[in-house]
Amino acid sequence: MASVEECRQALAALARRLDAHADEVARKVNLDRSIACRITDLDTAFHGRLAGGRLVGMTDGDDPDAKIALSTTSDDLVALVNGELDFARALASRRVALRASPFDLLKLRKLL
Repeated sequence: MASVEECRQALAALARRLDAHADEVARKVNLDRSIACRITDLDTAFHGRLAGGRLVGMTDGDDPDAKIALSTTSDDLVALVNGELDFARALASRRVALRASPFDLLKLRKLL
């Protein structure tokens, strides 16, 4: 099981990766939404915003009103960020749960 710190580092790495390709990501997905990442096996969460192709303001704690919510285990989060777990397969096998409006889901699928 990955630690809370490893999950925090994985999200920071994802934020850096999105930041490096922000213009390209923003062209694919033009969203400004609050986002929560819930780590089920550690009973912890992180929240921030997806804005302008960037993942910004990620901090500890849940946002129950987040427009986009991702739930997964700590190991699966780290594997997803490291490219060791395919997001679509993880979603299909219910290793990852994604809650968002149908409109946002259509936009987010462009990132897959």
